[in-house]
Amino acid sequence: MIKVITYGTYDLLHEGHIRLLKRAKALGDYLIVGVTSEDFDRSRGKINVKQSLAERIEGVRSTGLADEIIVEEYEGQKIDDIRRLGVDIFTVGSDWVGTFDYLKEYCQVIYLERTQGVSSTQIRAEKGRLRIGLLGDSTILDKFIRECKYVNGVELTGIANEDTDCLSDICKALPLVTKNYDEILDCSDAVYIISHPSRHYEEVKHALERGKHVICESPIALKRNQAEECFRLAKEKGLILLEGIKTAYSMAYGRLVLMAKTGKIGNIISIDATCTSLRDLRQFSEKELDREWNSITAWAPNGLLPVFQLLGTSYKDLRIVTRILDEERKLDAFTKIEFVYPNAVASVKVGTGAKSEGEMVISGTKGYIYVPAPWWKTDYFEIRYENSNDNKRYFYQLDGEGIRYEIVAFSRAVETGKNFAYISKEASEGIAEIMEKYHDGEGVLRI
Repeated sequence: MIKVITYGTYDLLHEGHIRLLKRAKALGDYLIVGVTSEDFDRSRGKINVKQSLAERIEGVRSTGLADEIIVEEYEGQKIDDIRRLGVDIFTVGSDWVGTFDYLKEYCQVIYLERTQGVSSTQIRAEKGRLRIGLLGDSTILDKFIRECKYVNGVELTGIANEDTDCLSDICKALPLVTKNYDEILDCSDAVYIISHPSRHYEEVKHALERGKHVICESPIALKRNQAEECFRLAKEKGLILLEGIKTAYSMAYGRLVLMAKTGKIGNIISIDATCTSLRDLRQFSEKELDREWNSITAWAPNGLLPVFQLLGTSYKDLRIVTRILDEERKLDAFTKIEFVYPNAVASVKVGTGAKSEGEMVISGTKGYIYVPAPWWKTDYFEIRYENSNDNKRYFYQLDGEGIRYEIVAFSRAVETGKNFAYISKEASEGIAEIMEKYHDGEGVLRI
């Protein structure tokens, strides 16, 4: 019996897939089809896959061509599969010619001509484009624009900002550059907001009232009731409102949260997260200071994210210690937020006027998770135990600092009407509540 094996993502199964599988089947007596997992696809840069692994496997099974279906989960698995399953022929589409010649040491390698003019990428693009407008003037906009190019079905319509002169060249190259927010909304299905945090609530609410989907860089609002109102409005209108914290979409961060939740380090006792970036505000002009985010709005959402995702928002006690540089604008050089939960504690340190090691440590009853600086865009973390021989290191590729995965989640949510946000409504409202308490001076100690 001649065994044949082939691999693919098989997203949105189409005639080209089926023809390739038929030709692979004809090469032997027994066809094994490897369907790539979500994690492996992401590690290879395939971030716009529309269907789940289960849906893609079912699509292949429904063709009746596969005698056996396996899941491809890691680099180098093809060699393991060929050896383990006694494969005689490896085959794949001709667009991969030469790539898998190294497998000739283990079996025959055959490249099959693909069906011209049919691809999952083309089908995804033809499903309809999501037109996204931009609002704000942050340097993060440049990254957002670049990352959109990696996501099929997304089109940037333009940018609105009161001071268009301060925009970067990449922003000015967009189809529409205007001072009028409504002009951007008129030609967009959705908007990405990264203006000054003091304006987020009004701008998010206005977009939702205009029937537009929204990604807003965290925090969505500086008061809890305002965040609640925005989420309620989005639900009433059937719109997607997503809080923009790119860390939440980093694969490494997502994995460490899952491991912590499933008891890898026992019960969580403490979380310590630090986020700082040193800037000398004394060199800023008055106009620049007016646009400047204070430390707590710029950094606290990142630090609060693991606290609220792992411990929840029902803390028993809260203490905020801050050092203010500019009283009028409430620009803080450094702020420390301390939580007491029924069975745990947490500490978040943020600052733009102080520098510290930007690491995160999650302590548990069996061990701890260590994430080196800068933990908020890590591709690596360790789980450490009392016996160092049990320690494990985990590496995950990080592309675009998580921004492109955030865009993919948003695009999928808009397309399907299902919220694929990695940040819960409760966490978003909890972040807004901390902002409110800070700016109102509730429980705040100044140093």
